[in-house]
Amino acid sequence: MRNGLMDILKGKFLVSGDAPKNWLFIVFLSFLAVVMISSSHNADKKVHEIAQLNERIRELKGQYVEGRYAVQQLKLESKVTQIMAEQGLAPSETPPKHIKVVRN
Repeated sequence: MRNGLMDILKGKFLVSGDAPKNWLFIVFLSFLAVVMISSSHNADKKVHEIAQLNERIRELKGQYVEGRYAVQQLKLESKVTQIMAEQGLAPSETPPKHIKVVRN
């Protein structure tokens, strides 16, 4: 057991008779490590992109609420009356008359 551990620490498995098999396995493990690291970086990049998009959504929702409130204020009768008064128009003092059409 002790000799096997010392052989591994000294690197004798890399120069022994079946070394090509060991080198092939080491290259394969290195390739898998590179693929795993690349996959992890791609996942992290997507997480950051999702966070930025969520922040942008919050900003756009805030702008939407502000715009909707401004439009609601412009539709109020008092606001319309005020804007028309600035242009020199005033509401009629006589109420409108209803016309009824009677068909035979």
